[in-house]
Amino acid sequence: MTASLHILRVGLAITFLWVGILIFKNPVAWGQMVQPWALALLPVSLKSAMLMNAVLDVLVGIFLLIDVQVLWASLLGALHLLIVLIVVGINGITTRDIGLLAGALALFVNAMPEAWIQKFKLNNGTQK
Repeated sequence: MTASLHILRVGLAITFLWVGILIFKNPVAWGQMVQPWALALLPVSLKSAMLMNAVLDVLVGIFLLIDVQVLWASLLGALHLLIVLIVVGINGITTRDIGLLAGALALFVNAMPEAWIQKFKLNNGTQK
């Protein structure tokens, strides 16, 4: 892994950890950003959903920080960010999540096993 990918991994890790800690401190305030249609879909209270979200953020952050299971941590982080963009919407705050999503996807692609990459190239090439 190159130095730039280490910087990206650690930067994303700190971001996920920090956001998780902030959500733990005030889950209801963070939940106020969720769109009403998404709130109606929650099978648990808003506070419980936000606390589960905080746990997810912290776990993704820890795995990225200690450089363990980066493939799955970055994929989970990317999926989580995509869901945030969907249920909160794109606004002045979540616009930054687009860049974080791209960074998480870059880490995921970098961590992909060579067999996956070769399979993708074969299926995406000119061969039929």
